[in-house]
Amino acid sequence: MKKQNLILLADAYKYSHHKLYYPGTTQIYSYLESRGGKFDNTVFYGLQYFLKEYIAGQAFTQQDLDEAAAFMPQVFGRDDVFDKSKFQYILDKYNGYLPVRIKAVPEGTAVPVSNAMLTIENTDPECFWLTNFLETLIMQVWYPCTVATVSREVKKVVTQYFAETATEGAEAGIDFVLNDFGFRGVSSVESAGLGGSAHLINFNGSDTIAASIFAKDYYKAQRAYGLSIPATEHSICTLLGKEGELQIFKHVLDTFPTGIVACVSDSYNIFRACEEYWGENLKAQILEREGTLVIRPDSGDPIQTLLAIYKVLFEKFGFTVNSKGYKVLPPKIRVIQGDGVNYDSIKDIYAALKNAGISAENLVLGMGGALLQKVDRDTQKFAIKCSYAKMNGKDVIVQKSPTEMDENGKITESFKKSKAGRLKLVKTEAGFKTVQAHEYPELEDQMVTVFENGKLTKEYTFEEVRENAKVTFPVMA
Repeated sequence: MKKQNLILLADAYKYSHHKLYYPGTTQIYSYLESRGGKFDNTVFYGLQYFLKEYIAGQAFTQQDLDEAAAFMPQVFGRDDVFDKSKFQYILDKYNGYLPVRIKAVPEGTAVPVSNAMLTIENTDPECFWLTNFLETLIMQVWYPCTVATVSREVKKVVTQYFAETATEGAEAGIDFVLNDFGFRGVSSVESAGLGGSAHLINFNGSDTIAASIFAKDYYKAQRAYGLSIPATEHSICTLLGKEGELQIFKHVLDTFPTGIVACVSDSYNIFRACEEYWGENLKAQILEREGTLVIRPDSGDPIQTLLAIYKVLFEKFGFTVNSKGYKVLPPKIRVIQGDGVNYDSIKDIYAALKNAGISAENLVLGMGGALLQKVDRDTQKFAIKCSYAKMNGKDVIVQKSPTEMDENGKITESFKKSKAGRLKLVKTEAGFKTVQAHEYPELEDQMVTVFENGKLTKEYTFEEVRENAKVTFPVMA
């Protein structure tokens, strides 16, 4: 695949900014934050990929520049917007290595919203325009950050319900509760790698192989973190029609007599499948296996379907009551819910199970589009804004502070008010806090330099990222 031309990886309007910045500007300093959104914390992840893939080392060549110089006048219909000399300067003086400095929090860190997580500034006064030229590309870190955040928030929910309802020691299985089913539902293979690996920060269950490869290639993962099991799909279970479904189910058990195997069971009648086929015809074989059968419903209301299925399975296979007073199926059989699964429905599902006296350890989950695709930049309200500049040798504090009209016609201050000045992120006894660079001199900046003048200065392994994102058991309030 052709290497992307970095010079062409920006919003078109940014090519005019070298002229539009006020005369005398020599430095632009900007920061990235999650201004709010669905969750109170945002996991920082994915920057290392963008740095390695697009801007580390020689970011562009003479051939790239010549290509851009021929193409950009077509975009604007005029030849006084794109200035080849601006990039030629970087090529001649720095051999295409970008004269910028980027600081960021350690990848995997969960940072409360409305805090700076990254800063970027030019290191050459001639390249003041470069800082926010890179915004288009750097901003795309919102995607892996948001997926990592959603996945981690689900893990907090799962961990809490395990703490409340599961057998002592069952928390060891939490890493496999939420499984990534999203590869087919994303917009690109790149999204599968980025988003899928963001999920693997928190869980190990995944059918998105691209995610494990991504973690290995860009974060030096020591092993495949996305683990899976043999499982059927409807094309398998419907081959012999309704009358042959039992025969297919037996074939599945015969084919994998040991280990975990999952079988979609709603092709015709999920309740008959659970009661007659699994609960009677194949019950002995299931209980004699050295492993676990995972039954998968794939239609209907998740809560009502699961409650009905568990009622049948408890009657057919029996159950124990753990020390916390909740029912647990024999270890030979479990259920996976992979339809209609998202953060909100997961909370509702576990609450319903708890109310019905069913332990959370009976269920695992599959999540596809809601995990890797049904997120956007506004899920956590990501933004990059300039907060400091230097003009004619003088420091300039930069800030936007818009007003907006609410639904009652009242003018109020917008949540889009930006931060001002050079920033640092400190960690106090109360938690993370964004302050001015000169404040709290006794506290070190949690944002460290990860990129400077074309070179990575700090690199994280996938194991380090996972450790940074770790959710303790039980979840602390």
